[in-house]
Amino acid sequence: MEQLARRILESFDGSGRDALGLHVLAERAGAATPAERDALRAALAQLVEQGLLRSADGDAFARTEDGRLAVAGPLDVTLYSRPGCHLCDEAKEQMAPLLRQFRARLRVVNIDEDPALRARHTNDVPVIFLGARKVAKHRLDPAQFRRQLEAASKMSS
Repeated sequence: MEQLARRILESFDGSGRDALGLHVLAERAGAATPAERDALRAALAQLVEQGLLRSADGDAFARTEDGRLAVAGPLDVTLYSRPGCHLCDEAKEQMAPLLRQFRARLRVVNIDEDPALRARHTNDVPVIFLGARKVAKHRLDPAQFRRQLEAASKMSS
C-alpha cells in the first residue's frame, strides 16, 4: 500500500471519530503544500474507489471496515459477531487466554450494525481476522490460532 494511503487510513486510529474532514486528513497525512494536497485528494479518491473509505458529510471521509483491516497490525484480532451467537461467545472464550499471552488486541464487531458486513458475513459468524487475514470462521481451532499468533508475534518483533 502506498505510504500516503496508509497515513490517511491510519489517521482514523485514536481519533474517536467515525469521519474526518479533508482539513484534518491533510494535517494528519502531512499534506502542507498545494502539490501534496492534490496528491492527498487523488489518494482519497482511490481509497474511496477501493472501498477503504467512503464519502461522509461535506468534505469528510469515513474509514470502512475494510479500510481498518488494511492497516491492522499483526496482533490485531477482529471477531465479527452478532448478539446471541453462541459460537461467537465460544470463540471469544477460547481466544481470551491466547490474546493475553501474546498481548494481542481484540476488537469485536457486531455485523448487524453495518449492512455491508451483515451481507458479507451473515451466515458465517464468527469470522476471525488476525491483522488483515481471515484465520477462522464458524469455529476456532485454539491450537491453530496459537500457531498463527506465534507467527504474528515474530512478525511484530
